[in-house]
Amino acid sequence: QVQLVESGGGLVQAGGSLRLSCAASGRTFSSYAMGWFRQVPGKEREFVAAISRAGSALYADSVKGRFTISRDSAKNTVYLQMNSLKPEDTAVYYCAARIVTNLLVVVTTYREYDYWGQGTQVTVSS
Repeated sequence: QVQLVESGGGLVQAGGSLRLSCAASGRTFSSYAMGWFRQVPGKEREFVAAISRAGSALYADSVKGRFTISRDSAKNTVYLQMNSLKPEDTAVYYCAARIVTNLLVVVTTYREYDYWGQGTQVTVSS
């Protein structure tokens, strides 16, 4: 089992940047495919970005070219660098993990993830 703790959210003006961090407990971080999702009240959780065990990444079209997901196995942490933020990026951002055997698998569907963090609020003002 893994516990995930997100940090780095906050209030930023449109065009600004934030970096979210997700620290994972345990010694099997390298066994997990990781992802970031976001959710606004009344809407379903939305895929943002995901990264495989080997470091391959996929992004939602809405954030492609602005957001970058990365992972640091030495620190058991996955990051989401968010640049050129827009008001429509405002949401609670969640980190997720799923054990996978294939190094190249990228998981983009929230129902496939086994573990979730508590979420961190990102608010982008216009």
